[in-house]
Amino acid sequence: MTNFVVKTLANAAALAVAIWLVSGITLDDHSSSLGHRTLTLVLVALVFGLVNLIVKPVVKLLSLPLFVLTLGLFTLVVNALMLLLTSWLAKQLDLSFHVDGFWSALLGGLIISVVSWAVNLALPDKD
Repeated sequence: MTNFVVKTLANAAALAVAIWLVSGITLDDHSSSLGHRTLTLVLVALVFGLVNLIVKPVVKLLSLPLFVLTLGLFTLVVNALMLLLTSWLAKQLDLSFHVDGFWSALLGGLIISVVSWAVNLALPDKD
């Protein structure tokens, strides 16, 4: 259970940094309440975690030849696609998270990967 909470917090922190740094990634809930924005961010982090848990392994398996051909750089494209899928799902769930396009998603996916890695190193990982 602790591992789930740690990964969700890491995703939320990584998404917050990407929202802050990339102009094409927004969290516009038109609310001045910090609590409401934080709750929305955590819900988007949960959606992002589910996308990475369920969809990403399938996409990686189906695109294995591209991973081999690009020596793993195709991972950046897969991360961008997962972020775009999260944006679409957030819209369906009436969450105010939006990614404007592929290039914003590519940069955001890179930032999220780096920040998630750093936060997972800093936070305890006990199960």
